[in-house]
Formats: sequence, structure tokens, C-alpha cells
Amino acid sequence: MRNLKLLKSLRRSELQGPGSPQCFYVRADTGSLLIASQYSITEYDPRTGQVIETSQDSFLPEDGSGVVVGLQDLAELESACLATASGDVVLFNLNTCQLECVGSVDSGLTSMSWSPDEELVILTTGQETIIMMTKDFEPITEVGIHQDDFGEGKFITVGWGKKETQFHGSEGKQAAQKKIQEVQPTVAWDDRRPRVTWRGDGQLFAVSAICPQTGARKVRVWNREGVLQATSEPINGLEQALCWKPSGSLIASTQRHPNKHSVVFMEKNGLLHGDFTLPFSKDQAKVKELLWNSDSTVLAVWLEDMLWTVGNYHWYLKQSLDFGRDPQKAPVCVCWDPERPLQLHVVSRSWTSITYDWGWMTERSPGLDATDNANVAVIDGEKILVTSFRQCVVPPPMSSFELQLTSPVNQVTFLCRPQGTNQVAAFTANGQISIYSQGRLTKLAECFGLPSKMSGIYLIILAALLDDPLALRQLLWLEDELFVGVSSGLLPTSSTLQMAAVEVDGVVVSVVHCSQTGTVALQLEDGQIRKLVWDCPEPSVEDWRDSSGCRINFPVPCIQTALCSISGEECLLGLTDRSHLYAGDTELASNVCSFAVCNDFLLITTHSHTCRCLHLGTLTVKGLQAALASDGSQNDETLRRVERGSRIVTVVPQDTRVILQMPRGNLETVHHRALVLAQLRTWLDSLRFRDAFECMRRLRINLNLIYDHSPKVFLEKIQTFITQLNSINQINLFLTELKEEDTTSSMYPRPESSSIQHQPSSGQKKVDVVCDALRNAMESMDPNKFCLSILTAHVKKTVPELEICLIPLAEEALKYLLFLVNVNDLYEHSLGTYDFDLVLMVAEKSQKDPKEYLPFLNMLKSLEPNYQRYTIDKHLKRYKKALLHLSKCGQSEHFGEALQLVKEQKLYSEALKLYATDSVHYKALNCAYAEHLVEHQQAEQAGLLLWRCGEPVRALQAFAGSSSWRNAICVAQQIPLPPDQLALLARDLAEKLTEQRRYADAALLLDQYAKVRSSAATVFLEAQVATFTRHRTRLAVVREQKEKAKLDMLDEDGPDCPDAELYSEASSVMTGSKYSQSNSRISSRSSKNRRKAERKKLSLKEGSPMEDRALMYALGEMITSVDKMRVHNLLKALVLFQFDKQAAKLQLSYEEALQMMEAAVPEVWPESLQNSQLTGPNSTANSIMASYQQQQRPAASQQGQYNV
Repeated sequence: MRNLKLLKSLRRSELQGPGSPQCFYVRADTGSLLIASQYSITEYDPRTGQVIETSQDSFLPEDGSGVVVGLQDLAELESACLATASGDVVLFNLNTCQLECVGSVDSGLTSMSWSPDEELVILTTGQETIIMMTKDFEPITEVGIHQDDFGEGKFITVGWGKKETQFHGSEGKQAAQKKIQEVQPTVAWDDRRPRVTWRGDGQLFAVSAICPQTGARKVRVWNREGVLQATSEPINGLEQALCWKPSGSLIASTQRHPNKHSVVFMEKNGLLHGDFTLPFSKDQAKVKELLWNSDSTVLAVWLEDMLWTVGNYHWYLKQSLDFGRDPQKAPVCVCWDPERPLQLHVVSRSWTSITYDWGWMTERSPGLDATDNANVAVIDGEKILVTSFRQCVVPPPMSSFELQLTSPVNQVTFLCRPQGTNQVAAFTANGQISIYSQGRLTKLAECFGLPSKMSGIYLIILAALLDDPLALRQLLWLEDELFVGVSSGLLPTSSTLQMAAVEVDGVVVSVVHCSQTGTVALQLEDGQIRKLVWDCPEPSVEDWRDSSGCRINFPVPCIQTALCSISGEECLLGLTDRSHLYAGDTELASNVCSFAVCNDFLLITTHSHTCRCLHLGTLTVKGLQAALASDGSQNDETLRRVERGSRIVTVVPQDTRVILQMPRGNLETVHHRALVLAQLRTWLDSLRFRDAFECMRRLRINLNLIYDHSPKVFLEKIQTFITQLNSINQINLFLTELKEEDTTSSMYPRPESSSIQHQPSSGQKKVDVVCDALRNAMESMDPNKFCLSILTAHVKKTVPELEICLIPLAEEALKYLLFLVNVNDLYEHSLGTYDFDLVLMVAEKSQKDPKEYLPFLNMLKSLEPNYQRYTIDKHLKRYKKALLHLSKCGQSEHFGEALQLVKEQKLYSEALKLYATDSVHYKALNCAYAEHLVEHQQAEQAGLLLWRCGEPVRALQAFAGSSSWRNAICVAQQIPLPPDQLALLARDLAEKLTEQRRYADAALLLDQYAKVRSSAATVFLEAQVATFTRHRTRLAVVREQKEKAKLDMLDEDGPDCPDAELYSEASSVMTGSKYSQSNSRISSRSSKNRRKAERKKLSLKEGSPMEDRALMYALGEMITSVDKMRVHNLLKALVLFQFDKQAAKLQLSYEEALQMMEAAVPEVWPESLQNSQLTGPNSTANSIMASYQQQQRPAASQQGQYNV
């Protein structure tokens, strides 16, 4: 749905050569024109107006009767090849301007055509033959144009029936008897010269020539070796124009029918394949030539120069150039530029050259509010096809409505004034501006917003603009009575803004208006940007500058431009023909197919088949660059995949729809996630819940967003939400989609600029909060009307409240509830209500066999009520309720069953609450609970329960088993135990405590309850000796492991560590431990905390980094504690009271302990280690760490010197 918009035109009339131009060619490398007349060949640069070189050597007759039949630029030879009707083939050297005749044909030449790769040349002679030659003019073959054979591609008839018996489609059976019409001779004005055209890849060429037998034209297709491939079917009225589409699919020609004039297309096998009708009657116009542009998108029909494009199998007349009736202004040569697909060169008989540059443009209405119908206008000859995408999407070539004019349309523009953007103006080839506005023709037109008939025709009173076709371009409708257009200036390098009477120093190629700010921006052909100050008495043009005052220009010219605001600063966006998107002088992306700006959003489609939608208000230019360069995350709302080659047609303002056109011409409507979410957030902020709900339901947006967007506002306005929806089904749909996930942090992340709405911190789950709020609101508004929704709110909670739903259940409500809940689950919950009528009603709706549930229900009905409920609850596995009902059935009758249930389901705590503390059942439950605790290694708790319920003997066993000696002694004294048995109990408990290394408790027991005074000191000594021996053995193992690790590291050429010599029991630097690094955080602590932290490093856990130092510290502490024992005072007391044996035993034990520890000192603290004063028997944890850190500093200093 694009139009050809004229970017610029260059008219040059400085060249005045001898004779009149007959043929010309565009040089691809320089862009200059090679023009041949009957007297000379001239190279001319239309951009500068300079004649580069001219040759008037006698390669043509001096009387001017010569005719040039072909001209070709040969870049490799730096020459131009020229063929004359007299039969000469001449090379014109572009460097020396010398002519060389490389060959001659006696019968003369009628045409010359070079292959696209310039390797072969085809010459047609006056004897109706084809000569194929190489680029060095060596003949390859010569064949006759007219061949009796069809060619190598001749069709094969397999004999499937006769013509009379075959199906003829819409033509009916009469087609079988229809006689083949005789082919009529060609028209009289046909020049009868053969036409040669090459396919784009140079593998095939076609020749159109007049058949000697019929006098009509016939097309033959030949391959690169000069072998005939196919001959066209007889086509009545086929004309001379012939051009093969560069993409290779079709050959274009023209045909006169009895009632119309058409452009027809043939395949390479010569069969017709489609056509379109020219807007002329049979004999009204003569088609001289057909010319495809280089990318096969535009077909030029040379009669008065008409440019046609195709889309969705429909041909559109996009531009019509009327050169008038003056023979001197009529074009004699027309040619597309080989490098620029949309640049057309025209040379008139008076040697005037005109160059037209077009660009593809979509003409869309510029409105930004809901009054704009998102109109798109498509030019098709004398009609404008308008589609209003806000109301409907009509695929081309159809449209919402057509505007019929009296002359071909060349430009279309919409009014830029807000509230009036649905008005359209058309500039036609006869110089008129036709204006259309909305009116009230019929009720249907009013309903669909269709425009009325033409409301006014305004003639442009500028006679100079009517002398040349397309003299006015870039038409812009600013206000109701103000248009701005661009025409050529007084100089070729200047432009004039018509209707504003402003001269611009430069060629203006685009004019764009911003509806929000009213700014008008101009772009010159070199990429410079200007601003038109038009809303003042004296319009003027000034440089475009940014907020800092710097001039901003495009690096390269852009074919599509748009004004927008990026982070509050107005900026001009531009898209080049090379797919580069610029924001001023900054390149945003390099793979952009199309773009559009709508409501602060920038939408682009890319060659990687994606559509991006970015909010310009929240991004800077660098942010845009980064966003367009990223691939996007999984939940990136700005990115979506689209079909290959998709282009943006328009974006419906204040809506979510984006209209895309596919390469084949069909339309697709997409709702881009970014636009959808932005619109939803706007609606939710303005409390338009119904609009948001309908949009989310239609586009499958998770309905949780309604709550997650602003939980506090939703809960406050929940009655507004219910009132707006006013539909039970919609409320139920919302409830059923609720889930705990916060969609604003997962599926639909909030924009970075928006404030974060936190969930209410009530401790309840989100689903429960919303269900309760909605239920309360509906119950207060109309509980009867919202009955089903209230049921849904109960069912949807994280723990469904099915029992509450079943209490007031009616027949209709039950049917609805069965849609929400599994019928078997509903049956179980109905059974839990103890209402058998309800159970039967639900069971009838289920698939259960009555033989299954009726006997069970009858059995339940026969039971006592409490026991009945116990049975139901046990069946439903609601054991706590079952125990409650069973406890009400009778204390003694069913206590055994209750005790069994408690043991099976471990309901001891619940059971103890149901029985009196002074009852026998309570004592039995306590005993059972105690047995359960003993089985689970909780004997002390079991002892407390037994002691509490009057079972001291069993409690004593439990306390003794758990080594709870204080409780055991108390129970023993309560029983009471005899003194000898109490002493025996104390000795047994002391033995267990000694095994558990609880020596202090063991000594206390022996001292106070076993009456063994000396045994306490002996036990302490034995414990110290055992611990010392264990630590000493472990220290030897650790030292051996570290020594081995040190040797292994040295063997492997370990790092040159200055602490390697300390890799022993005094160091763990080489262990790679985190403790080997300095901790800067500790240095900021107080000295007390620092010492505490350092002691924490000395862990006795096996494998810890500083285990050796921890062991030495522990051994030193034990030696100190043993040395400080005041044994001599105890020995004196023992001797005084005649405990000689105990005193001797204690003295011997103490002496053996001292000797063992003294003997171990050299082993624990070697002489080398004692000299370093790092550790020793008198060292503490703080002294060890201080000594170690002091040794670390010189080593670190030395290492630093090595590094320097």
C-alpha cells in the first residue's frame, strides 16, 4: 500500500547538440549520459550541466539521414558501442574520443542488444537474421529470426481426449466449437523493427519481430548459445514494445483488443500469463516502449510516461507524466538508471534532460487521537483507494472506498490539523488540488465514517509549474487553507517552497510535519536538516539544532522521515534506502525495513523478521541504540516475530493494532505486546476496567494483570470493577484465572520509569485476598445475582471452601459447581457436610454406581450420630475431626478404638486435649505418648510425661536412659530409693556421663550422691589424660599430612612462597584456605572482638585449616589446668581423716599425669618451634596469632620487593 513519491527532479537544458537525440544510455560508473544523434555522440553530466566530450566523426552521413539503432556503455573497454542502421558497429573510446568501426553488415542493422554481463551482443540485420557475437566481436552464430520449428521447449501432447470432450471452464461448451480467429496484421504505425530483450541473468533473450506470413508480431525465446527455445502463441494485436522483467519471471509487451488496450505478460515458454488494462481506449494512445526498473518493482509505459507497480496481483498506475503537445518537449529517449532503481532519465527532442528520483512512501493520516480513522490512501491512476483501518481491514486491491477523479493522481496528502486528519487532498497531473472531507451522504456512510463527495477543487495559479510534469512535489497540507509544496528553485541546486514563498539553498527531498508540536522539518539531498518557521508573518528556514545549540544533519540522505520526541527533545528520524535508521546524526540500526511513529512509540520492522515497539518517552538515543541492538529476553514486550519482508502500513492511534503488509501484498493485523500493555496500563490507571478486561480477553492477556498492576487501587475500587463488568461470566472468568504469580514481575515486566506497586503485606496469599474481597463486595451488593460468582470465589481459594459452597446449594448452583470441581471430589466434600440429601443429589450427578454408595450411606444412617460422623471423617481421612467425634461417643465404650486411632495417626497432642486430666483415659494416653517418644529417641520428654501422670518408676527408667541425672535423682528421692540403691544409681549415671565426656557432672554425682570424695578428682585427672593423649596423637597425624603436602608441592615446583619454610605445624599458608588471606573487615573491630574472631579460627574440627595450632593450644590449656590443681590440700585432708588408700591412688594418678605431659612437651613443641616463639606450652591463642602475623609482615615485604 505504498505510493511513489517524487523526492527530487533535475531539469537541464544547457546541452544543445547537432540534430536531435535518437538514443542514449546511462553510464553506471559515472552517472553521466551518452546521447547519440544523427550527427554526433555526446557524454553529458546532468548533475553539473557540463558536456564532458563530443565526437562528430563521420560515422553517420553528413546529411543527417543516419539512424542510430543501439548504444551501449562498455565499462570494461572504457568505450561506448554504437550501431547504425547502415550496418556499422562503432566503438567510441571515452578516454580519447576516437571512433573505431569494428564491423559492418551489408544488409544493415535494425537493432543491437548486449547481454547484462556484457559478454555477448545480439545484432538483428536487414535480412531478418540474428547475429550473436562475443564482446570482442567474434561471431558465434547467425540464424534466421523466423523459424518454422517451435523450439526445444516444444509442448508434448499425450493424447488425453479431444478438444470437443475437454473441460473449458467458464467459457462453456461453446468453446469446443469456437473457431480460431485469424491473426490480424500489426498496426500501421508500428516501426516494424525487431525488438530484443535479455533476461536479467543473461541466459535467455527474446526477439519480437513481424511474421512474414501473417504480418503480425511474434515473440521467440533463444538461449545463450543461439538455440531457439520457444515461440509465442499467436497473439492478435501484439505491439512492438518488449521488455523482459529483470527478475526473470515475465516478458512484458502490449496488445490491442477490440475494446481495450492492455499490457500483457508472457512466460519464457511463450504462453500468456496475466495482463492489465491501460486507462485509454483502443486507439487513443501509442505505446512506444516498456521499461522495467532494475529491481523489477516499477514498469514504465512510454506513451506519456506512466509508472505502474503491482501488488497482490493488481497493477496500480502510480505516476503519470504529461509532457504536453509541444513536439520539442516530447521525450525521445527514456531510460531507467542501472544503479538507482527509482531514478528515471528522460531526454527531449530539444536536448533537455530531466532526471526524476522517486521513493516509496505510505500515505497515512497523521492523527494521534481516537478521532483519526487511521486512513491509508493508495494512488491508482484517476482513483484514490482509501482504507479506514480503525473500522475494518480491507485487503488490497480492495479498499473501504474509492475517490474518483478526472485526471491521474500523482500526490496524496492528509490534513495535519488535529481533529481534521481524516480529510484528504489529491494533486493531479493537470495541476489541480482536490479536497475530500467527511460528510453525511447516507446512514451507511455515516456509520462507517466514509467521506462525502468532493468538497472543493482549487487550481494552482502558478503557470510556470504546469510547463513540466511533476514540477510540484512534497505537497503538505498544514491548515485548512494552507498548503506547502516544493518546486525547483532559480538555480538547479536550490528549491522553492510554494505557498510559503521561501527560497531554500539546497534541493529539498522531504518535508515532514509533527502533529504534536506543529514543527515542519525539511531534508536536503545531501542529508542536511532545516526547520521551516511557518506560523509567523514572514516564513523562514533555519538550521536544525539540538538542545545544546549544535547543528544536526543526517550523515546520508533518507527516503523516509518522521518527527518525534526522544526524552523530551524533538528529533528527526530518517530511513535510508540501505535500511539504516538515523536519529539526527546518530545511527540507531542498520537492518530496518520500515518504521512508524505513533503516540510516543517507535515501531520498526527489521530484516531479521522482527517488529520492535519502543517507548520514546523513556529512552534516550543511546538507549534506543542499545534496545535495537539487543536480541530481547524471553518476556521482552518490545519484540515480536513477524513474517519475512513485513512492512508497517499504519498504526491505529489510541489502539493496539499495527497493520503490516507482506511482500505478496496481503495485510495482517498484529497487536504488538508493547502497545497492548501500554494501552492496558492507561485504562487501568483511569479505572476503565471493562475496556481493559475486553482487550485482555480478546488478546489472551493474563487477567491477573488487572490486580497486579495496582493491588491497592484494585481492592479500593473493587465495587467499580464489579459494576463495570456487570457480568457473572466475566467475573467468574477473572476468578478462575487467578494465580499466585505476580505477572508484573514475570510475564509483563513494568516499564523502568513506572513506579513499583507492592503487594499488600497482610500475610495472606494473593488469590485468597482477591477472592475474599470480591466475595465480600458481591455479598454486600446483590448476593442472589452474584451467587455463582460467590461460589467461584469460595472454590478458587488456595484451600477450596467446598463445604461452605455446599451448604446453600441449589440445583442450578450444583450444575455450575460441577464445572469447577471434579464430581468425585465434590461427592467427598458433600459427604463431609453430614447432609445425606445433599450427598444423594451430588452422587446422582456423578458416574458412581448406586450399588457402591447406597449401601454405604444406609450403613451410615444406622449409626449413632457422633459415631456416624466419626466414620465419615475417618473415611474422608479427616482424622482430627474423627477423633473429636469419637471422643463424644462415650469415654469407655470406644476408648480402645480412639487409642488405636491416636497411635496410628500420631494424634497424641490433640487427644490429650479431649480428655480430663484426672481420668484413666488421660493417663493411658500419656503412657502411650511416652512410649512413642521413647521410640523416637526422646526419652527425657517421655520421662516428664510419665512423672506427671504418676508413673515414677517408669519415669526413672526414662530419665536414666537419657542421662538426665538431675531428673533421675529427683524421681529416685520421690519414690524413695534406699541410700545404697541411690548410691548405686549415682555410680551408674556417673559412668554414663564419663563416657559422654561430661566429667564435671560425673564428679558432682560421685561427690554428692555416691559419697566417693576422692573419685571426683581422680575422674577429672583420667579425663584430662585421655583427652591429652587423643589430641597428641591427632597432632602427630596432622603434622605428617602437612609435611607430605609440603614435599609434594616442592616436587611440583610450587609457587615461590616466602612462607614455605613455615609450612609445618605452625603454618597453613599453603593450604589455600580463606584464613591465609588477610581480612580487612576484622581490622576495624575492637581488640576484644578481634581476639574473639582469632580464637574462632582455631577449630579442633578434623581437616580445618588451623587444626594443628588449635591442637597445640588445647594441649597447652590442659597442661595449665592440671598444673593448677591444688591436689596437696586434698591429700592432706584425706590423710587426716584416714583415707590413706584413696590419697595414695590420687597421688599416683596425679604424678603419672604430670610425667606423661612433661614427656610430651618436646614432641608437641619442638625446639625449632619454641625458638620462633610462635607457640609453646605457655602460649595463648592471642599470642600465637600475634606472633604469626608478625612473621607474615617481613615475608610479605620481601615478596613485594621481588615483585617490584
